[in-house]
Amino acid sequence: MKAIVTGANGLVGRAQKLYCAAQGVEVAAFDHKLLDVINAAQVNKIFEDVKPDVVFNCAAWTDVDGCEFEPERARAANAVGPEVLALACRAAGALLVTISTDFVFDGRKDGFYTQRDQPNPQSIYAQTKLEGERRAQLAWARTIVVRTGYVFGIGGKNFLSALVPRAEAGERLKAISDMYGTPTYAEDLAKRLYELAQRDLPGVYHVVNSGNGASFAQFADIALTEAGLDRAMVANVELSSLKRPAPRPINSRLRCVLSPAIGLESLPPWEDATKAFVRSLRKKATNTP
Repeated sequence: MKAIVTGANGLVGRAQKLYCAAQGVEVAAFDHKLLDVINAAQVNKIFEDVKPDVVFNCAAWTDVDGCEFEPERARAANAVGPEVLALACRAAGALLVTISTDFVFDGRKDGFYTQRDQPNPQSIYAQTKLEGERRAQLAWARTIVVRTGYVFGIGGKNFLSALVPRAEAGERLKAISDMYGTPTYAEDLAKRLYELAQRDLPGVYHVVNSGNGASFAQFADIALTEAGLDRAMVANVELSSLKRPAPRPINSRLRCVLSPAIGLESLPPWEDATKAFVRSLRKKATNTP
């Protein structure tokens, strides 16, 4: 199998590249500098050279607040990019696996969002990600859309990924206590993306770690306890107090109704994944095998 991974320097892209390589896949990985997914000529040239069997699209502009101020840039990266890749995959006969977000839902539902729920994106970021889902699927029927959220892992720059190193550095942090999602470990996500590619069954899938989901504050509790750090270093706050430009869903917890039907077991509980992540941080810091 030959695979292209876009957005290869991002959190999910790095994890996907490493996981595929470990499975013996021939991986051609490209960051934004090497492959701009909205540049059709560049995309087509790379596809001609690599001749991929599958493309994992991990490229996106994920600055939720930044997207509010630059909607055209957001639309290019998050909506046009997946369509350009889908058209190139159609020409090459390759499977497209493209990543979307839990933020496509408005957050007003109690419980978990499944594929049966109607998206109702509230921010520019979420609107463009949903547009990207639909444009990719219209361009190429052999497209797998994976919605995920609250992703954390080695090398990530978001709150969940950077929490422990920042707390260890003595930084005082704030964790949102009234906004809930399903934390997703990048390594588990990468494995599931690969498994979906092997099955090659187009559709929309929700991929998150199992469990009842968590707020940022609850995630912080587990991560800091596992790291042996003082939880008092992180103050709980309500989302409204941060006055962020982009609206965010108060509840964006996901559950998949398709995965069990195709023989895919639930991913490990988010609490176990969080602990595994903290242990990985420790190993990296001490250079232990």
